[in-house]
Amino acid sequence: MWAPAWAGENQYPVETILMLKLENLALRRGPLLLFEEVDLSVHAGQKLGLTGANGCGKSSLLGLIMGELQADEGEFYLASDWVIAHVSQETESLERSAIEFVMDGDQELRELQDRLQHAEQQQDGHEISACHVRLEEIDGYQAYSRAARLLTGLSFSEADLQRPMNDFSGGWRMRLNLARALMCRSDLLLLDEPTNHLDLDAVIWLEQWLKRYPGTLIMISHDRDFLDAVVTSIAHVEQQHIRLYKGNYSAFEKLRAERLAQQQSNYEKQQKTIKHMQAFVDRFKAKATKAKQAQSRVKALERMALIAPAHVDSPFKFEFAEPDVLPGFLMRIDDVSAGYAQVSVLQKVNLSLLPGERIGLLGLNGAGKSTLIKLIAGEIEPQCGRIERAKDLKVGYFAQHQLEQLDVQASALLHLQRIDPLASEKAMRAYLGGFNFQGDKVLEPVGPFSGGEKARLVLALLIWQKPNLLLLDEPTNHLDLEMRLALNNAIQSFSGSVILVSHDRHLLRTVCDDLLLVDQGKVQTFKQDLDDYPRWLADRKNQQLDSGSKSVRSGLSKKEKKKLEAEFRKSVQPQLNRQKRLERAMEKNQQQLKQAEQQLADSDMYLAEHKDRLQNTLFEQARLKKELEEVEMEWFEISEELEQLQADFEASV
Repeated sequence: MWAPAWAGENQYPVETILMLKLENLALRRGPLLLFEEVDLSVHAGQKLGLTGANGCGKSSLLGLIMGELQADEGEFYLASDWVIAHVSQETESLERSAIEFVMDGDQELRELQDRLQHAEQQQDGHEISACHVRLEEIDGYQAYSRAARLLTGLSFSEADLQRPMNDFSGGWRMRLNLARALMCRSDLLLLDEPTNHLDLDAVIWLEQWLKRYPGTLIMISHDRDFLDAVVTSIAHVEQQHIRLYKGNYSAFEKLRAERLAQQQSNYEKQQKTIKHMQAFVDRFKAKATKAKQAQSRVKALERMALIAPAHVDSPFKFEFAEPDVLPGFLMRIDDVSAGYAQVSVLQKVNLSLLPGERIGLLGLNGAGKSTLIKLIAGEIEPQCGRIERAKDLKVGYFAQHQLEQLDVQASALLHLQRIDPLASEKAMRAYLGGFNFQGDKVLEPVGPFSGGEKARLVLALLIWQKPNLLLLDEPTNHLDLEMRLALNNAIQSFSGSVILVSHDRHLLRTVCDDLLLVDQGKVQTFKQDLDDYPRWLADRKNQQLDSGSKSVRSGLSKKEKKKLEAEFRKSVQPQLNRQKRLERAMEKNQQQLKQAEQQLADSDMYLAEHKDRLQNTLFEQARLKKELEEVEMEWFEISEELEQLQADFEASV
């Protein structure tokens, strides 16, 4: 990976190099005041998460940094020689191939290539030599390989690399824009909701990439697990001010909770919220088995009870009403195959859905998760097999295409009145207020609504209808952190069943009791927990590479195949040995961490006479967690290197 401008010869520590500074800054959009009296400093190498409610001005702050907006008051400083990368919101329709479009993100590379071509035409030996020297310095000869790795990480297939831009849908073009921004050898990377158009495997890959990114990162995200893994500080926007918190998102929640608790007006609210969440924890703990996933969810719910006080001032307050009827079983799927036209995506699916089940769907992009959801929702019919639905089954189905099906001329209130003409306007207004549609907002046409507002409205319409089976296909796209938490809390008290597809691991972890894996046309139980899924992804992709290599070499003689494969195995043996050592280190670290956590679970540990022992164990737990994270990152790096070596080997055969 390249080194940013500030990482060369420098006598100062990285954190002292000022990159960006706001002093007494005010910013308006039209008559709306977004910020005032803001003081904020960002240093080189810092990874900053920008949080706050939708509409508070986070994207406008990025616009200010990019020079699209001007400060109304105060001072704004940005290092003039720094290269800034950001994801374009325009989705171009071009004949240009995907990989060439991504490589365009490295502007200096393209300029050098043009210079070299011109020099060769002019037969200018000095200029040709200078261009080759600089291309070597910026790793330009590996640019194609680098772009291919970015696209593969974002779930593009090898065949996609040469497809023209106008072959891709809007969501996939946004991924191309993201890859293009990552291709830029930037000093400062600005990301606005980078996970919105990604599936879980792409989110996990991007998380690892950003951890290794050497430049400065400012990122807007509403994915708490993603923020926790990537950022080192949080800039939270509220009440026209920006407050900086050191640490990741979890640390921010604790610090903000402490600050809010000092305000007497919030204390009683906090106590009620804690009691409310603790009830969910206790209820689930009483019935949880010793299964790994069940225990993982207990821990996740306990954490939710801890963070609840940080969100007492959330504008979202709603719950699922009890379904009118809750049948003894909801649906039975026997030996079903499903797909589109003559193509089967899923084969021989067997699944029974009972009241109260919480199921998360995992699997590679395109494996069939959304196909399974559509099958259960009744949007597609089985190609063969049998589906038995309960007589009183009532499905609530959330999918992104439903946002586009809203009547752009109708208001939020009118949408609700069309569903339930007999309900009173007062009751409907109160209900919509829980989704932060306040006052005259409920009477405005939904056409100009933001993506987040439309998503909230679709959820509100769905919840009003009292479903007993809830199907959620990426429900958190466009939702901010407060709305995600409100949805999470509402699902906890839902007595019906939930099936969830999401790239938000926090939602999966806290909502789901069971995980199903959709892979190679099959639907089966994922026996591990969510934290094991990244390892499964890496193993699965390695299997795909092995399968591809066998296909490529099928035209060679047995002798040639054996010779080439032996030479390749020998060449990558150091990396394979290192990968195995790292796996053994991770296993040992996980065992030690488990022992430390078992000690901390002992109530005697918190007695006064064990104070020193408690401190030592907490210190050891923190050390082991940090060490595990470092080893895991190194394991991801070596795995990615092996994948690329495998791909290069196949291409050369």
